[in-house]
Amino acid sequence: MLLTVLLQALAGSGLVKLGAAIGAGIAAIGAGIGIGKIGGSAMDSIARQPSSTNDIRTNMILAAALIEGVALIAIVVCILALFV
Repeated sequence: MLLTVLLQALAGSGLVKLGAAIGAGIAAIGAGIGIGKIGGSAMDSIARQPSSTNDIRTNMILAAALIEGVALIAIVVCILALFV
């Protein structure tokens, strides 16, 4: 409720658009860093124990998909903030 009041108060200025753009950018950068760390850790794990490559790859893809989902939701929320 407080967020709605604040967004309505700032709707006349360009601060809402700036905040939404910065939020979407941070969400994309965070997702990229997270997926990069997952990929790097998975490659290290596969190099240390090649016999469990399939398990590691499956877990890596699942974690990357979850991170992408969270990033997509964050970007959608930022886009919705533009139109409130």
